[in-house]
Amino acid sequence: MAESEAKAGARYDMQERLLNWTVAVVRVAESLPPTRAGTHIAGQIVRSATSPLANHAEAQSAESRRDFIHKMRVALKELRETRTWLLLVQRMGLAKDRKALEPLLQESDELIAIFVSSVRTANKNLSGSRPQNKP
Repeated sequence: MAESEAKAGARYDMQERLLNWTVAVVRVAESLPPTRAGTHIAGQIVRSATSPLANHAEAQSAESRRDFIHKMRVALKELRETRTWLLLVQRMGLAKDRKALEPLLQESDELIAIFVSSVRTANKNLSGSRPQNKP
């Protein structure tokens, strides 16, 4: 497989991975009780969990390395926010399927680590060997 094909495959795999994670998180949000807290948290989760998927897709056609870094940082920020909401759902016992939360939290941690690494690498490539800002 050519290097460009491998890179395209890696991009596709990450988009697919984000899509699967987003679907699973939105399903958790949809299962929350129709209480004031459940409705509020569900709305926040849907908003923050759908953002990384869209921002990652936009980053793939970024107009510049700085644009790429910006979109990846937004995705990273939203991944972290979603993880926080999932922890709250877990702590409050709001999810109907509590067993579904652990793999989602694990995947959130892995996605966050991948995005942190990607932003760091892009920053190094932007400025030679010195990073601009921490992710």
